Amino acid sequence: MSASTRLTPSVSETTSKTPRGTLYRGHEGMWSWVLHRITGVAIFFFLLVHILDTALIRVSPEAYNAVIGTYKNPIMALGEVALVGAIAYHAYNGLRIIIVDFWSKGAKYQQYLFWGVLGLWVITMLGFVPRHLMLAFGGGH
Repeated sequence: MSASTRLTPSVSETTSKTPRGTLYRGHEGMWSWVLHRITGVAIFFFLLVHILDTALIRVSPEAYNAVIGTYKNPIMALGEVALVGAIAYHAYNGLRIIIVDFWSKGAKYQQYLFWGVLGLWVITMLGFVPRHLMLAFGGGH
């Protein structure tokens, strides 16, 4: 076959429907990675604020009591729910990452492990949120 008679495929036949070079594809692995980073940064900043407000007790016990008093409101109760959610997801996903790294079949099953992380997270939050909100909003003892 000569070069002049060779059929050249069209551009639409040779290009992928998904863009190449795109970092984010929107699958479980990407969302796991993004959520792990977001929860890690959020937990870091919580710990930073927690250390600073706890250190106030050495400077002025009255100031410490005033700061702690500002935390006793419904908005902070919802913040505590978000904090527990972030810690639970970060912990479960961290275990998933360890499994993927050290189990020979971990990469093959990483999507299923991600859904397992989300399942454990939902179970954890279903156990925590109702009781916490009852206590925070005066429904429990």
